[in-house]
Amino acid sequence: MEQSTLIKIAKEYGSPVYVYDAHKIEDQYKRLTQAFSKVKNLKIHYAAKALTNISVLKFVSKLGAALDTVSIQEVQLGLKAGFAAERIIYTPNGVSLKEIEAVAALGVQINIDSLDLLEQFGSKHPKTPVCIRINPHVMAGGNTNISVGHIDSKFGISIHQIPLLLRIVENTRMNINGIHMHTGSDILDIDVFLYASEILFEVAKKFKKLSFIDFGSGFKVPYKPNDVETNIEELGEKLTDRFNTFCKNYGKEITLAFEPGKFIVSQSGYFLTKVNAIKQTTSTVFAQVDSGFNHLIRPMLYGAQHHIENISNPEGKARFYSVVGYICETDTFANNRRINEITEGDILAFHNAGAYCFMMSSNYNSRYRPAEVLWYNEQAHLIRKRETLEDLIANQIEMEF
Repeated sequence: MEQSTLIKIAKEYGSPVYVYDAHKIEDQYKRLTQAFSKVKNLKIHYAAKALTNISVLKFVSKLGAALDTVSIQEVQLGLKAGFAAERIIYTPNGVSLKEIEAVAALGVQINIDSLDLLEQFGSKHPKTPVCIRINPHVMAGGNTNISVGHIDSKFGISIHQIPLLLRIVENTRMNINGIHMHTGSDILDIDVFLYASEILFEVAKKFKKLSFIDFGSGFKVPYKPNDVETNIEELGEKLTDRFNTFCKNYGKEITLAFEPGKFIVSQSGYFLTKVNAIKQTTSTVFAQVDSGFNHLIRPMLYGAQHHIENISNPEGKARFYSVVGYICETDTFANNRRINEITEGDILAFHNAGAYCFMMSSNYNSRYRPAEVLWYNEQAHLIRKRETLEDLIANQIEMEF
């Protein structure tokens, strides 16, 4: 998006504010589908947890995407956004059997990652189609906070437990229609992903009535200029060959599924903040903005780096700043980052703020969550109002003393 457009949005809707470029979302979706265009049956489940605003859900549905959910609430939002139940997959972790049964009753595809829950559900509902989430014990990326396929992960059923899994399926006579894995975020080494895929193919051979294999996602997007990213075109070419060969040997065409979230929406997002003050200490120049980790926690939680631009002074001389927030905690967005000269009142734009940014925001320090804007057809559309004091106290019950 043009910097001038972002400035106008910040002036119209105030700051801080999240802005999403619908055209970039569409480009990323098309890029993924084109990379796998030689697969006969392809289904892209957009991972709702990345960005669950109902207008965004409706837009990705319009593009043709299905939906990946991790809670009954995300399922309900997906249905409200217009997704048909059969186009939603539900992949929870650590939930109760009661919640799984409630989602299954809605007609949504169930994905179970626990032997205990698999046996309980299969014993009670043997005819309901179930997908099984496998942990291939393959590490994605270098950060255990976002890699979920390693041996110590709480996610998935270990490949070493396949004999017990098969015994449960045989004893319950349950209907297994899908096999799934998700190794985590920031996949760079395509060969590692393909290695995990071969493990999934070997597991899939043990089930004779599959209708799909879900390879998860975790494709890395660039977070700063000249940053590396997953070569999705190369992955598409190599995995397509392997998948088509598997289908031929399996004896029927099944669906290849993915569940990208970050890949689809991350680069579409901008987080706009206003500089409250410049504060200089003996060693550091702080740019203090009207936000904090209550609105964007990824830098503090994961060490994530979001490229930051001073869109109010794009031609200014670059200087070193530590960008910090207004929360009464350490809430550093960037340490000693080269940014065009900043003065009070400038607007800073954080890039790659479309995925896991607003969704992880909170009301810490009783601050309001920001507004959200969708840029669509060359117009800014408000898709979430900024919170007010009434929102903060809406569910509180005031006692009399």
